Amino acid sequence: MKELNQKLAIIQTKLKAKKSSYNSFGKYYFRKSEDILEAIKPFLIEQGVTVTINEEVVATDPVPTIQSTATISDGANAIHATALVGVDLNQKGMQTAQQFGAASTYGKKYALGNLLLIDDTEDADSGKQPSKAIDKIKTAAKPVMTKVQFDKAKEYIEAGGKLEAIESKYKINTQHLVELKKVNNEQSKDITKA
Repeated sequence: MKELNQKLAIIQTKLKAKKSSYNSFGKYYFRKSEDILEAIKPFLIEQGVTVTINEEVVATDPVPTIQSTATISDGANAIHATALVGVDLNQKGMQTAQQFGAASTYGKKYALGNLLLIDDTEDADSGKQPSKAIDKIKTAAKPVMTKVQFDKAKEYIEAGGKLEAIESKYKINTQHLVELKKVNNEQSKDITKA
């Protein structure tokens, strides 16, 4: 399993998924699941892994809810990440199939983003400053890091991953953050010695 964690860390560190679509109303670029899938293809053979996405309806009341699961596997071990998305059946101008399709696309994008540590924050070189209200909402929406996620985060950093990527995804309690910083500093020293 450690080998697969290391392969995933390499992909997470090197992957660049462009934002190829433009929202003219909000005047911003965004990425779709297709952008992420296209960006990951070169890593599949290079790292000897496959990436798949499975979906299932996990609830129907009060709204249909789709769970998307992105999986990376080396044939022996697998790592999964999920995303839950509700289907807006009241969305005007769309047939039911289109409503489910839109939710499916959104779920795939976020499951892949969770697996590959891709977030939708504004690009640093865009010249735009995100609003403080949006920053507060994003911080509040971060899940609290569990013990299992903490252990995976340590392995990720030991394999060369960035602490900042983990901090952007999770609320980390003080004790875990201190330990992760310690692992990060040790990893930096090891790289410097090499």
